[in-house]
Amino acid sequence: MENSEVLKATETQKLINRRGNLVTASSDENLKDIFHHIRTSKSAAVINFGASWCHACGQILPSFNKLSNKFPKLSFIYADIDECPETTQHIRYTPTFHFFRDGERVDEMFGAGEERLHDRLWLHSDS
Repeated sequence: MENSEVLKATETQKLINRRGNLVTASSDENLKDIFHHIRTSKSAAVINFGASWCHACGQILPSFNKLSNKFPKLSFIYADIDECPETTQHIRYTPTFHFFRDGERVDEMFGAGEERLHDRLWLHSDS
């Protein structure tokens, strides 16, 4: 599958979220607002830092979206490092997942793997 096909597939997959708990950060300002909301609301959240050119990111994104339906109490955020370069400059590997609880980052996962991601989500969710 070529990169353009992966992008089209992932764009389609991003739309499939029945719970409304999946958002995409569209800019640095938007991602800063999301971080502020996570800190102040103290809600459980996971941020998927990826890139459109990253093959592994394109492979895990449909699973990330599917899992957002399975864990409705978690907020799911996708942030493309090229769309949010200032806020994501600390990200060295893609995909990288950050898990938040009570306003603080409590865990981190590098790389793709649906089963590993599912297990981490289960660990950090209330459901």
